Amino acid sequence: IDMAKLYFKYGAMNSGKTALLQQAAYNYEERGMKVYIIKPSCDTKGKKKIVSRIGLSREIDLLLQKEDSIYQEIAKLEKIPSCIFVDEAQFLSSKQVDELMQIVVKLNIPVLCYGLRTDFQTNGFEGSKRLLEIAHCIEEMKTICNCGKKAIFNARKIGKKYVVDGEQIAIDDKENLSYEAMCAKCYYTKVKKNTKD
Repeated sequence: IDMAKLYFKYGAMNSGKTALLQQAAYNYEERGMKVYIIKPSCDTKGKKKIVSRIGLSREIDLLLQKEDSIYQEIAKLEKIPSCIFVDEAQFLSSKQVDELMQIVVKLNIPVLCYGLRTDFQTNGFEGSKRLLEIAHCIEEMKTICNCGKKAIFNARKIGKKYVVDGEQIAIDDKENLSYEAMCAKCYYTKVKKNTKD
């Protein structure tokens, strides 16, 4: 029997993570397999749905609270899924990522996590850091900066102004807040240049 694996597919904003998650889930379901989709509750966009920027959306199976045990949630299911998908995986705790590995190892269920590697200040998220440390397979999903180069950073804007201060987690569906994927050069010339270090 092939052993299941823990996957981390990361990319900057607008790299199509949620759309690709939905496509992969659809491929499983088309073959008659059950999938189970999780997202952390701090991602308030779409409420109990995952929503991609190109307009695709679907209901999730579990809106995960920070203190929830993913392993216990999966272990108590009547029908064990063929695959587990996690959107916005950067918002998981280290403990929850460790539990995903336990699901892979003990229950032999593949787990595919999609998320950001770093925040708008270029710092790692707790969940992403742990996934980069322990995932079997790590894949970068590419997107481009406005200049045409590969984007690796996520700049935060309030209105038309770039900001480097604020809470690590701020969802871009309110308060005139948005994000822009940028290459390193544009990030350091446009964002860092206009802010005090």
